[in-house]
Amino acid sequence: METFLHHGATSFLPQLHPDPRIAHIASVTNIMEDLVSSSKAQSPTGPPPEPPTTLRDSPATLITNVKDFVQEYMSHYDASHDYAHILRVLALAQHILKVEQLSNPSTFYDPTIVSLAALLHDVGDRKYDVPTNVADPAMDPEMLVKATLVDLGSSLEQARYVQTIVKNVSYSNEVRNPDRIRGMLLQHPELAIVQDADRLDALGAVGVGRAFTFGGAKGRPMDFHKGAKNGGGKSGMESTVEHFGEKLERLEGMMKTKEGKRLARERTERLKIFKGWWEEENKILRGMQ
Repeated sequence: METFLHHGATSFLPQLHPDPRIAHIASVTNIMEDLVSSSKAQSPTGPPPEPPTTLRDSPATLITNVKDFVQEYMSHYDASHDYAHILRVLALAQHILKVEQLSNPSTFYDPTIVSLAALLHDVGDRKYDVPTNVADPAMDPEMLVKATLVDLGSSLEQARYVQTIVKNVSYSNEVRNPDRIRGMLLQHPELAIVQDADRLDALGAVGVGRAFTFGGAKGRPMDFHKGAKNGGGKSGMESTVEHFGEKLERLEGMMKTKEGKRLARERTERLKIFKGWWEEENKILRGMQ
């Protein structure tokens, strides 16, 4: 999820019409309340109910429903995290899955899980604003993805599995607790594929474009002198380029799959080439602070 630095990030959601996510979140909140109520209503001496294991719809229909939902959901975010980003991550995840299935046949990967997690990996992302005039529990990303899937036709068991993957995709989660992520990868091999796909989209030419787009949407000042006068810190586009070395160039070493590592090596080289061009063209600013 977290492909860029997010300190103080804000989103610029269109205000021309009511946010449709509010109605959706209200709907999924009702679903979760029903699930909780159902659990409480069971006999205290009886075994807990088994989660449903069958889908109301076929996997293809479920994925189509999720695509429709995600396209609308992501339309409220800037172009660094728009529906095109989701589709690129989906395509990369499906490509890596095919390679992994051939090169690592002893590991089972669920293609439907891979697709759903890739599509939903940015839903409930905390670096963007969410509607505030609905119940707080619905704001919890851990609830939102799971409830959305159930609402769209998934079994609860499958929804929980996808939610676990989505929760652990982010770079910051892995940096904070790498041991936990290693354990998750053993239990959820699809996580490796979705992680790699998301991080690949932060690299290369696309990664450069997304980094500057996020920086602009976040409202970083584009004034070199202003940054220098406020204690010597860099601002605007310069701070975005610094982010390449602080984080993006580290992603190659965090790839999990063989194909992810190969693609990351190529894209990281493109990132470094651009960074070199940037530094060369900005030499003219030296001595002008």
